[in-house]
Amino acid sequence: MKDFLIKRFPILRKLIWIACLIPLGILIDDIFYEQLGANPVEKIERHLGLWTLIFICITLSVSPIVKITKQTSLIVLRRTFGLYSFFYACLHLLAYVWVDYSFDWGDMWHDLYKHRYVYIGFSAWLMMIPLACTSNKTMIIRLKQNWKRLHSLIYLIAIFALLHFFWLTKKDYSEPWIYTSIVSMLLILRLRWVQKWIS
Repeated sequence: MKDFLIKRFPILRKLIWIACLIPLGILIDDIFYEQLGANPVEKIERHLGLWTLIFICITLSVSPIVKITKQTSLIVLRRTFGLYSFFYACLHLLAYVWVDYSFDWGDMWHDLYKHRYVYIGFSAWLMMIPLACTSNKTMIIRLKQNWKRLHSLIYLIAIFALLHFFWLTKKDYSEPWIYTSIVSMLLILRLRWVQKWIS
C-alpha cells in the first residue's frame, strides 16, 4: 500500500504536537476554575501520571500500526509520543515534589523508602531520561545498534508504570487492568511470529 500520508505529513505532525498538549490544557483549566474536587493534589498527580501511561501506550502502538497500515512515515511519531510521555512523567514528578511535598526532601526520602509505588515510579522516570536524551538523529547515528538496545527499555518502563499504577490503587483495580491488557497486547504484537502474521 502506498504511503498516502507523506504529502500531508508535515501538517499532520503539527496537529499531533498541539493535540498532545490538550491534557495539560485541561488540567490548567481545572486548576484555574477550581474544578479539582476534594483532593486537588491527588487529582493533579493522577491526571499527569495517567497521561504518562497513555503516551507510553501510544508510543508502543506506533510500530504495530506502521506494520499493519504500511504507512512508514508514521514511524517518526514514535519519537514525538515518547518525548511527550517523558514530558508528562516530568510534570507528574514535579507535582509530587512541589505540590505534594513542597520540596521537603526528608519526607520524600522517607516516602520513597516506605512506599514501593514511589520507588518503582521513580525508577521508571530515571529509565526514561537516557531515552529522551538519545531520541535525536545524531544519537541514533552514534549509537547504531546500541540505540535499539537502549530504547528497548521502553518495555520495562511500561511494566514499571503499570506496577506503579497497581500499587498506588487502593480499591478499584479495573483501570490498571485495562492498561495492563493494552500494554500486554502491544508487547505480544512485537513477537516475531506475530509480526510475520500481520506483515
